[in-house]
Amino acid sequence: MRGLIIAAPSSGAGKTTVALGLARALCQRGLTVQPFKSGPDYIDPAFLTAAAGRSCFNLDSWAMAPRQIAALAAMAFNADIALVEGSMGLFDGVAATGATGTGATADLAALLGWPIVLVLDTSGQAQTAAAIAQGLARFRPGVRVAGVILNRVASPRHEALLRAGMEEAGLPVFGALPRTAAVAVPERHLGLVQAAELPQLEALLEDAARLVADHCDLGVLLAAASAKPMPEAAAARIAPPGQRIALARDAAFSFIYPHLVAGWRAAGAEILPFSPLAGEPPPEDADICWLPGGYPELHASALARATRFLAGLRRFATTRPVHGECGGYMVLGEALVDASGTRHAMAGLLGLVTSFAQRRMHLGYRRAVLAAPMPGYAAGMALAGHEFHYANISAQPDAPLAEVTDATGAVVPETGSRRGLVSGSFFHLISAAL
Repeated sequence: MRGLIIAAPSSGAGKTTVALGLARALCQRGLTVQPFKSGPDYIDPAFLTAAAGRSCFNLDSWAMAPRQIAALAAMAFNADIALVEGSMGLFDGVAATGATGTGATADLAALLGWPIVLVLDTSGQAQTAAAIAQGLARFRPGVRVAGVILNRVASPRHEALLRAGMEEAGLPVFGALPRTAAVAVPERHLGLVQAAELPQLEALLEDAARLVADHCDLGVLLAAASAKPMPEAAAARIAPPGQRIALARDAAFSFIYPHLVAGWRAAGAEILPFSPLAGEPPPEDADICWLPGGYPELHASALARATRFLAGLRRFATTRPVHGECGGYMVLGEALVDASGTRHAMAGLLGLVTSFAQRRMHLGYRRAVLAAPMPGYAAGMALAGHEFHYANISAQPDAPLAEVTDATGAVVPETGSRRGLVSGSFFHLISAAL
């Protein structure tokens, strides 16, 4: 099971462009590519899925045990190559070690034996880029840097200086990408625009593939892929929240980890998608309703007018469990105040009121010990997840769902809520904690 990990010294170096372009370019050459994303990310996996034509799965060394990571990595057994897009800088993670590591991309390289391809933003430097690359290559035993891709190269002279530095450092150069804006992905306040929202997605992926194929040696990159014996693979128990799961899926509800849905299906559950934005209520033959995260603040007015959806959700909640994550949690509340200060009435199944009028980032890993059952998990269980949003809580009057701490063990106030059969949390579930 050979693989490569696309990493960099920092965010913004061009990892996503290289990963998307390499995945699509290899597929164009008849290879089967299994994509992965390091860490808690919802946006890039959708792009990688589109680029490779196979579902992209998150690998997370803070929230997942080694055997669970190995089980997900085994998705690549019937592929020609596994391709991981790293997160942040190669060694960047949290201060406290979780199930396997700190959440750093390097943890995955050490565990799986897949070598690193460093993407270097060479703007404003020449031979110094080699010193940075050499430092990364030597920093941690067991993490092997196979070579580099030079990005944002200004000229042939600039490239020659960069290559001379890399030769002195003993690091192969797999390619040199010129400065280009052709494959820039639009951004918004919570990160990149979702893949499904881009009508030009295919053109973007083709441009990325052309950029990588024209300026990188694909044969040498493939030859650099390798692996080591895996830990014994055993997927962590992913208990489905019900047998027939009504799962909200549209532009407002798009953030749920693919390994959760795959785990539910593997356990025999049936997924029944529905669209709140289209006014659809949860299917009546479902026995649980799950509202994932997404961008409800961008669709608050439409959701407030979706009377058929809201009435159906309230009716469903009188007899069956309903759970919401982050954006889904906000929709279960009394109201959502958008960035302009306009208040929109939500489902009212919980007393939560959230506001984007004064944004504040809430970001980081979360460990939640359940104070009461939630769908799929019993009271007292510990769950590992991640929180990322800009909403402030104006009211959270219901009983807390869990005691929630960050990666350092510090208590956070976003405890989630529960009322009757309804529960919600700001953290996105990744795994049952060990």
